[in-house]
Amino acid sequence: AASFQSWQAGCLLLQSCQPSAAQVGEWKQGAAPTPVSPGPKLLRPCRLERHQHRPIHHKAAVCTQAGAQTPPGPGPSSLPTLPPKEGHQEGLVELPASFHELFTFFCTNATIHGAIRLVCSSGNRLKTSSWALLFLGALAALCWQLGLLFQHHWLRPVLMAVSVHSERKLLPLVTLCDGNPRRPSTILHHLEVLDKFAQENIHSLYKVNFSKGRDALAAIVSPLDPHFHLDREIRLQRLSHSGSRIRVGFRLCNSTGSDCFYRGYSSGVAAIRDWYRFHYMDILALLPTAWEESHGSHNGRFVLSCSYDGKDCQDRQFQTFHHPTHGSCYTVDGIWTAQRPGITHGIGLVLRVEQQAHLPLLSTQAGIKVMVHGHNHTPFLEHHSFSIRPGTETTISIREDEVHRLGGPYGHCTAGGEGMEVQLLHNASYTRQACLVSCFQQLMVETCSCGYYLYPLPAGAEHCSSARHPAWGHCFYRLYQDLETHRLPCASRCPRPCRESAFKVSAGTSRWPSAKSADWTLAALGEQRLPRQSHGQRSNLAKMNIIYQELNYRSVQEAPLYSVPQLLSAMGSLCSLWFGASVLSLLELLELLLDASALTLLLGGRRLRRAWFSWPRARPASGLSNIKLGVSQMPTPAGPSGPHLPWMVVSAKESRARPLPLET
Repeated sequence: AASFQSWQAGCLLLQSCQPSAAQVGEWKQGAAPTPVSPGPKLLRPCRLERHQHRPIHHKAAVCTQAGAQTPPGPGPSSLPTLPPKEGHQEGLVELPASFHELFTFFCTNATIHGAIRLVCSSGNRLKTSSWALLFLGALAALCWQLGLLFQHHWLRPVLMAVSVHSERKLLPLVTLCDGNPRRPSTILHHLEVLDKFAQENIHSLYKVNFSKGRDALAAIVSPLDPHFHLDREIRLQRLSHSGSRIRVGFRLCNSTGSDCFYRGYSSGVAAIRDWYRFHYMDILALLPTAWEESHGSHNGRFVLSCSYDGKDCQDRQFQTFHHPTHGSCYTVDGIWTAQRPGITHGIGLVLRVEQQAHLPLLSTQAGIKVMVHGHNHTPFLEHHSFSIRPGTETTISIREDEVHRLGGPYGHCTAGGEGMEVQLLHNASYTRQACLVSCFQQLMVETCSCGYYLYPLPAGAEHCSSARHPAWGHCFYRLYQDLETHRLPCASRCPRPCRESAFKVSAGTSRWPSAKSADWTLAALGEQRLPRQSHGQRSNLAKMNIIYQELNYRSVQEAPLYSVPQLLSAMGSLCSLWFGASVLSLLELLELLLDASALTLLLGGRRLRRAWFSWPRARPASGLSNIKLGVSQMPTPAGPSGPHLPWMVVSAKESRARPLPLET
């Protein structure tokens, strides 16, 4: 056996080479090995013996010897495959030698459908190419559908779940107004001046002559307020445009007159009402702020009778207030619970309408304004009310829906008005309409330096009037146009409540009282003091029944269309459709990516190491080139085995795979 000692101290490699057939007998007898004759010989495989100080695992040594015993011969070396070492155990993590082996192992053992067809038909290029195209097409379709799924999920769609519940419910509040706003004595003369100015405008447009129908009004004349100023520059005009129809409107300018615009209407009736309403609010702004609160009672002339479930109502079950344009109003607030549906178990009211004090230019209809709303909610009659005709019996059926909305990423809603940018000006619970009104009033105070008379005022503000703010109409209508075209931030600042009750109302009417029963009905109601004209008496009365149509109510709840379990289910369905894959199949793909990354790092590190060791060293100080020593020029250490042999260590796997030529 030939042995050599390395340059490193304490590192001795004992080499036992496979003998020839002629030397087997001599070795068994313990004789010394016969020297090998010189000539071209193939390098015999080498087996590493365990070193007594440091073991070497999974390594093989390829040895060469320059001398008489083993002279180098021409031709490549041939190394037979070494058998695996007995007692060898696999490592914790083992990687294939190449990407080809990695891909072949994955396609053969993966549970994804179609992957094995990429390697089992490798002998047929047509099949391999076809299955590769099918595999890539299925992968592209899966990615496309997953992209659509995630895009739809990120939009946060919701679905509405409707359920029906049956239980006792509180009757909602009902607000009734007679439509006859009062004329305060302090501004009575101002309103008379406004009426005359309105008659002049209407006569100039339509040549209409007004009869003297308000003698009583002229009898009560208050002294003219020195602060009163009726802006006669804002008058009705006939506006021309390209079409055949003629529009009517009025002109509004700012304080300097440099910015003017026309507020036009396609209906002359709407134009007259809005123009008169503008001047009417301008006059009401001269009243003290607390006037409406101190004149809220109606002295029982509006509600003639009231009953609930066959029992008479009490005065404490009514809340009264005065509306600037809708007159005296009652809110029926008895905190009643509906026991059973039907007319006999609801609220019955008999109401009287006084049309003699009606303002014809402020409202063109004669009737009763009605609004159904929730408890502790402010009634906005100009937005959500409907009218009841006098001389009829109207049955109002109510159906309630509870709406539950999702907040957060699924929608913009608020729970009780918490965290709102807008401060509510009404002393009531949060509603979106109350928030919109408060937002508009606050913007008007900031922009126009005054507030609109119909809405409550913020702290420290005052109502708009021409005496104090000559151009407030121009500012108000500019701001109102922005609100109508959704250019104000109020819509985004006022979200819908996350939970609210919506009331759906249906009404049925009939003539009341009938011609034959009018006399005794009116007498029983105490209306016999009116002139003996049943038609005139009947036109001033109205009967109203308020009932629950059913005690069942609907609950409408929003639910996310794609929750996390539903999203995972949809993803699993798509993966199963295109590849028959599951979660474990995805883990196999993850394992493939990790193995490929680790193999890339190892191969890259090996190349960098080879490049580092093959890089030329620094030149000597004398500037001479490095001299590459041959085998015969290398230093020969002293030893019994002869001169030193150059050697390198390679992996056992590589030594079995192919013969390695010696490098000097």
